[in-house]
Amino acid sequence: MIRVLDIVVLDRDIEGYSLKSGDVGKSGDVGAVVHCYADGITYEVEFVTGEGATVVVLTLSETDLRPMHQAEILHVRSLVPA
Repeated sequence: MIRVLDIVVLDRDIEGYSLKSGDVGKSGDVGAVVHCYADGITYEVEFVTGEGATVVVLTLSETDLRPMHQAEILHVRSLVPA
């Protein structure tokens, strides 16, 4: 179950914002859930830079993301604006 303030990982690329999903064995871009809709499968997710600047807040469904697992570590990459 995904809840507000959970950290999630993208499962698909979001081309318009240069956000990347994780390939097999690689992590995707990480966001924070800022709102859960009543349907239980749709979320508002905020993606930020390392400095804390918001890149975008997107409405995504459970098929677009997954919870971050405890044994995973964050990875850093440069954001190339779309």
